[in-house]
Amino acid sequence: MPETIIIGAGIAGLAAAYQAKLQSRSAEIYESRDRAGGLLDNILIDGFCFDTAVHLSFASEFAVREVFDRTPHITHIPVSLNWDNGYWLKHPAQTNMHPLPAEEKVNLIKGLINAESGNICNYQDWLVQQYGYEIAERWPLKYTRKYWTIEAARLGTAWVGQRMRKADISEVLMGAFDSKTPNQYYVKEMRYPERGGYKAFIQHLIDEANIHYNLKAICVNFAEKKVTFSGGLEVAYERLISTMPLPELISIAKDVPDDIKQKADSLYATEIDLISVGFRIPNVSPALWFYIYDEDILASRAYSPNRKSPANVPEGCSALQFEIYWSREKPRNLSIEEIKQNTLQAIIKMGLAHSEDIMFMHHTYVPYANVVFDLGMEERRDVVRSWVERQGVSLAGRFGEWEYLWSNQSMMSGLNAYIRAWSA
Repeated sequence: MPETIIIGAGIAGLAAAYQAKLQSRSAEIYESRDRAGGLLDNILIDGFCFDTAVHLSFASEFAVREVFDRTPHITHIPVSLNWDNGYWLKHPAQTNMHPLPAEEKVNLIKGLINAESGNICNYQDWLVQQYGYEIAERWPLKYTRKYWTIEAARLGTAWVGQRMRKADISEVLMGAFDSKTPNQYYVKEMRYPERGGYKAFIQHLIDEANIHYNLKAICVNFAEKKVTFSGGLEVAYERLISTMPLPELISIAKDVPDDIKQKADSLYATEIDLISVGFRIPNVSPALWFYIYDEDILASRAYSPNRKSPANVPEGCSALQFEIYWSREKPRNLSIEEIKQNTLQAIIKMGLAHSEDIMFMHHTYVPYANVVFDLGMEERRDVVRSWVERQGVSLAGRFGEWEYLWSNQSMMSGLNAYIRAWSA
């Protein structure tokens, strides 16, 4: 019997196995796919290397840096752009309005000055009180519909943290008058592997782990401490760490109370169609990554693999990857070819390239992207998590904990889940 079973070979599961090794214990990972890495896996196409959506590391935790820094990396200043109906604006848009016509800037700034304060009941309240309605509707409210797939009024605010820069009238005015504004991103630098894509940061963990591939968990019996996998394999365990999506874990567990099932069923996440594009010309993208506000463009965000590292593309080429988000609240109603065609039109509209410059457009579907923090989600989720943990299971990772975790936080989640599992 393995001392510890870990479901899922994403960064959290790999980190849990790494912690077991540090403590001279055994751990076995069971992965449903034929590859490890989860959301940090890469996509290889004809000499091009794409990540699974945009990834850049700004980890500060010693335990994470001790692993990531084994990999030779490039350091980037995190400067990104916004595309807004014919204008390229530095990010964040509200403090970089210089390219906009004077009349538009005046209207947006007046909205900020006249923004009223009051009770904040949802994310829309937060945005409107922070930026004024005009700025909020011009950028973050519109982006929310594309990225989160629901209206901001249906989202809570606990997830925001430092992800959104708060409005400061002095910064807004300076950015309206002058294009030479300081970088206002919430970190000063980001790191990316020289070769091998973002996955290279965790390749050491993959190489050192005991991973069983193509085995999907289909039943968990907490009382008997057994997990059944596809193909009928049944494995008993002393300790169990799950990084699989929390609602899925509940759906395959035996003897779950009805109220726990109902709360788990209410949890949902976005999913992504990734369109990875290879170009036969260099330097297509104007930035490491950029946000897209045009409502006729499906993608909400795109990033440049070759700006992350020149090794991600063949010599003389460049690449972009576009992210299109859906959810059960906004199901996809288009074919892959229609999504590709929309992406092509976006490339041309933004003046990035011509159709003859494109070598390929590749589609990847990712079933879990971001946990949706709809109103009251945290309370429902916490009830489910508490019940699972009372069954002697440690939860880890973005979808295991059902939390908004970056890659460094997901790694720490896995390390801590293992420690919790053996301290119980």
